[in-house]
Amino acid sequence: MVRYKDKGQGYIRGGKSMFYVKEKISDTVEAVVEINDENVFCTCPGCGCEVNVDLSEVFSNVNADLYGTAVYCSECSKKVREGKDYEDK
Repeated sequence: MVRYKDKGQGYIRGGKSMFYVKEKISDTVEAVVEINDENVFCTCPGCGCEVNVDLSEVFSNVNADLYGTAVYCSECSKKVREGKDYEDK
């Protein structure tokens, strides 16, 4: 990905601001990945499976935050709504 530093605007791509994750791999390599509705995942706290997360849904609740929010898979969500027991992973 090519990033351009704009005057006081932060990093932009194609004239639009974006959110991204940046991870330093080594002293000379850095990975930058744009965050979108197709590449955000979490682990279901009920069964441990990978769950695709739409951050716009998570943050539609004003009190949501990344550290205090758990997203269940469809099957575990159903169990929780029905009051059934599940085993936390």
